[in-house]
Amino acid sequence: MSGPLATLALRFALLSLFAIGGANAAIPEMHRLAVEIEGWMSNRQFADMYAISQLSPGPNVIIVTLIGYHVAGIAGAAVATAAMTGPTCVFAFWIARVWERFKDRHWRNAIQAGLVPLAIGFMAASAYVVTRAADVSWVAAALTAAVGVLMYLGKLNPLLLLAAGGVIGLAGLL
Repeated sequence: MSGPLATLALRFALLSLFAIGGANAAIPEMHRLAVEIEGWMSNRQFADMYAISQLSPGPNVIIVTLIGYHVAGIAGAAVATAAMTGPTCVFAFWIARVWERFKDRHWRNAIQAGLVPLAIGFMAASAYVVTRAADVSWVAAALTAAVGVLMYLGKLNPLLLLAAGGVIGLAGLL
């Protein structure tokens, strides 16, 4: 490959075809690509980009745009975003047309049912990778565990927990 734009285009175009469940399902591979393989950023930078992409209004694919921008500026952002969204859009359009023809087939329902746990597994792997990248201290790990327990047990608004995390970060405890 020649240059960062070509690398971004090829890597994210291939990654887009395996992002079952959306861009968040591909977070582990994005992390491996950006941090471990290409060395474009540190764990902390990746975790920060993930946090920014989740806070920003819009689709989850914003993390790809941020990675591309970090690597090659505006051109990198455009290339990475187009590479991540283009192939899947074309593929989804084609599959949707074919899929509709087989709406009453038993195998179609079986495939759809099988994709649900697959997508959930990919998203759980994403949560694990981001947690490992972000939890650089015992305070961060304790905060992550507390938020997980509170979200599971309670009916708290996630924005309150996000605000609490921001206050802890501003206080310099992370």
